[in-house]
Amino acid sequence: MVRIVTGFRSLARNHDFQVLWVAQTISTLGSRVSMFVFPLLGYALTGSALVAAALEAAHLLGVAGALLPGGVLADRVDRRRVMRTASGTGALLYASLAVAGLAGSLTVPHLLVVALLTGVCAGAFAPAETSAVRTVVPREDLPAALSQNQAREHVASLVGAPLGGVLFAVARWLPFLADAVTYALSWLLIGRLRTDLSPAARPAGAPRRRVRADLAEGARFVLRHPLFRTLLAWSALTNLVVNAVFFVAVLRLIEDGVDPLHLGLVETAAGAAGILGAVVAPWLIERLPTGWLTITVAWSFLPLLVPMALWSTPLVVAAALGLVLLFNPAGNAGIGAYRLTVTPPELVGRAQSFSQFVSMAAMPLAPLLAGGALAWFGGERAVLALGLVVAATALIPTCSRTVRSVPRPRVWRDAPPLGEPAPAERVVAVPA
Repeated sequence: MVRIVTGFRSLARNHDFQVLWVAQTISTLGSRVSMFVFPLLGYALTGSALVAAALEAAHLLGVAGALLPGGVLADRVDRRRVMRTASGTGALLYASLAVAGLAGSLTVPHLLVVALLTGVCAGAFAPAETSAVRTVVPREDLPAALSQNQAREHVASLVGAPLGGVLFAVARWLPFLADAVTYALSWLLIGRLRTDLSPAARPAGAPRRRVRADLAEGARFVLRHPLFRTLLAWSALTNLVVNAVFFVAVLRLIEDGVDPLHLGLVETAAGAAGILGAVVAPWLIERLPTGWLTITVAWSFLPLLVPMALWSTPLVVAAALGLVLLFNPAGNAGIGAYRLTVTPPELVGRAQSFSQFVSMAAMPLAPLLAGGALAWFGGERAVLALGLVVAATALIPTCSRTVRSVPRPRVWRDAPPLGEPAPAERVVAVPA
């Protein structure tokens, strides 16, 4: 407990981490407002659940498509410049929707383009921010820092969805104006970072690196380590199927006529559980072997699967989301801190972006899979079928010795980067 409190106090005095956290929390809040509204507006304009799903898919496609080049940029270019460019572009894109809404000319193609391009901005921003966090936060504070980053996602869920519902009820364009303002604030705040976030200088006379070679280097680092390969397979399948299950649940509520305010309250309840999970995450991370904590997260979704299939109500969906998000922050922050610790600093951007790309590559299919499953099988059978696949994916980390053997942070906190001599190898092999 002393280490946890000390870590949070250290982060509270860390100017650049606080600037990064506040800037991204603000823009994440705005994005959550808009992403909550996109399906509602698409459905209102067309009456089609597939169009509503396609808007979500377009944003996720943009995120996934930008992650790999974003990782190269994060290891080549000043990360502050990358983050500010992404935030500034996002502000302009969402402002264009607000202007179109004021003029009464919002269209589905315009929504699709903005959803795609704001996803590109998010995909370019993420590796730069991860590299920046690794630079400005001491490694002993990484679990607390990543727990706080998990908390901001759930703060956005807690506030964003109901705020989006209220703004959407006032005017269809108002949520997009709010998001444009949040991105502009993020752009201003990132300009206050003090740490030099430039990449390491190339040795004198060294040939200019090719983008393909840079991408390959990051991918090779991830793929040659069994633990990272296992996590890639599990996260990719889980992101696809779990998101499809919850999108089915949301589409069922929309088709049942649940109003935007109550839909927002579902995400509010889930966000509250996520914040609670983020608060206790450092405590859990310190006390549980990181590998077994990851396995617990893999199975956490299953207990409420059958109730969610049988009863399409906001209360049941909120309870299922809340149970997942209670453990998810600790799992993500624990294994994420371990990965950052054992990744060489010059590879953080590319290794993280490759991992995120693979884990998110199928996510644009999740809303479409959800819409198709709901149309073809009906709500109950769609949830149950997808839930069985979730259970199968949970077996991937459970059956992996490399995952089960990742120890507590007190063992791996001072580990040298993977790829160096035996010490890093021994960290992975310590029994949980």
